[in-house]
Amino acid sequence: VQLQASGGGLVQPRGSLRLSCVISGLEGESYAAGWFRQAPGREREGVSYMSVTGSTHSEDAVAGRFTISRDNAKRTVYLEMNSLKPEDTAIYYCAIKRIADGLIGRIFKYESYYDFWGRGTQVTVSS
Repeated sequence: VQLQASGGGLVQPRGSLRLSCVISGLEGESYAAGWFRQAPGREREGVSYMSVTGSTHSEDAVAGRFTISRDNAKRTVYLEMNSLKPEDTAIYYCAIKRIADGLIGRIFKYESYYDFWGRGTQVTVSS
């Protein structure tokens, strides 16, 4: 299983970016997804999460500005980021967790739950 994240870059405050995470090697399986980030000198933290059924949750720091979504046909998870702030500067990681039938509606907020991780994409918010 491989996850390839892209879409990061340099953006001015109040700007927008859309991150993509293409998943390969998991055909025919259900998965929950999450985006995490790690700022310089800080521990990695959760950002936004999505269940198999499409339920979502974003942490308070990004709620109302970031939106997680997925395109199952393209096996891609997205993170739409609007109204970006300098404190959003970080390396952003996508992660997925294989899901059995009984957990399809569950959202997973903690990185220890996730089975596979992408390498990360750098987002820098600066004028």
